[in-house]
Amino acid sequence: MADGFSPIRWSDGELLLLDQTLLPEQEVWLHCRRPEDVAGAIRRLSVRGAPAIGVAAAYGLVLGAGDFGAAYDLLLSTRPTAVNLRWALDRGRALRDRVVEGGEGKQLRARLLAWARDLHQEDIEANRRIGAFGRDLFEEGDRVLTHCNAGALATAGYGTAIGVVEAAWSAGRLASVWVDETRPLLQGSRLTTWELSRLAIPHRLITDNSAGAIIARGWVQKIVVGADRVAVNGDVANKVGTYPVAVLAARHGVPFYVAAPLSTIDRGTASGADIPIEKRDAEEVVHAFGKRIAPQDTEALNLAFDVTPAELVAALITDAGVLRPPYRESIAEAFSGRGDPGH
Repeated sequence: MADGFSPIRWSDGELLLLDQTLLPEQEVWLHCRRPEDVAGAIRRLSVRGAPAIGVAAAYGLVLGAGDFGAAYDLLLSTRPTAVNLRWALDRGRALRDRVVEGGEGKQLRARLLAWARDLHQEDIEANRRIGAFGRDLFEEGDRVLTHCNAGALATAGYGTAIGVVEAAWSAGRLASVWVDETRPLLQGSRLTTWELSRLAIPHRLITDNSAGAIIARGWVQKIVVGADRVAVNGDVANKVGTYPVAVLAARHGVPFYVAAPLSTIDRGTASGADIPIEKRDAEEVVHAFGKRIAPQDTEALNLAFDVTPAELVAALITDAGVLRPPYRESIAEAFSGRGDPGH
C-alpha cells in the first residue's frame, strides 16, 4: 500500500473497482463496463469514501459518454451526502460542453478518459499533501483515534485521515492507532484495520462505545477523521458516530482534526443544517453477518452520516494547508490561493 495502492483502476476500456463489501475475507475486483455498473457499485458501497466516489463517477462518465446526460443523472442520484460526487460530475459536464461546442464531439470519450485519469492522479497527490501537512500536528508517542475508514480505500489512493496517520508514523511521531469498529457496516474493523496491517502501523480495534472510556483514561492524544462534506462555516458531515467522538474530544481536551481535500468543501452549503443526510436500509442495522439480530417486528433507523459543528473541529487538514477557525475566512483564503472557482 505504501507503493501507491489504489482501489480504482482503468484497464482495457473498463473500470475495475475493488469490492470493499467483501473485505477483508476476499479481494475481488468488479469489472464495470457501463455507467449502471459504476452506479450500482457506489450505491452498495463496493466503492465508498467521498474522494473515491468522485473519481469512480468520473470514469463512469467515460463509460456513459454515448448518452452523457443519462449517465450524469444516474451517477448523481447514487449518494446524496458525498459532495465530491457532484464536484466531479459537474467538472465532467463542463468538459463535455466545451468539447461539443468546439465541434469535437467524436473525441468526447477520449477527452473524458484523459480528464478522469488526471483527476485520479490529482486526488492521490492531494492526499499526500494532506498527509504532509497533518504530520506536523503530531508529537512523538502520540496515540490517535479514528472513526470509519478514510484511507486509500476511501480515495483514489493514499488516503486522507489514514494518509495523515501514515505520514506521522513514517516521521516517528506516532505510537499507535485506536480504530472504532464503525457500526453497522464495520468500515473500521473491516477496512481500516486491513489498511493499517498492510502499512505495518500498530493498531487496536475497539467497539464504538469504548471511545469515551479510552479518551477519559488519557490513552488518546489526537483524533483524526475524514469527511464526506464540509460546509463553508466548517461544519463537517462524516460517517455516523463521528459527532459523539467530537463531543468526547471537546470534553477531554483532545484535538479533533478533519482531513479532507478542498474538493470536499462545498461552498454552496452554508452550514451543516443544509447537508442532506442519507438514510440507508434498516436491514443493515437489524442484521449482522447474514443473521438477524433483532426481533422480526423491530423497526430501525439507519442514518449514514451525522454532522459535527465547526466549534468542535480543531482544524481542517487540507491539501492547501491546515485551516483553523474562523473557518469562513480560512476556507475562503484557501480557495483564493488556489485560484479555483470552486463548486
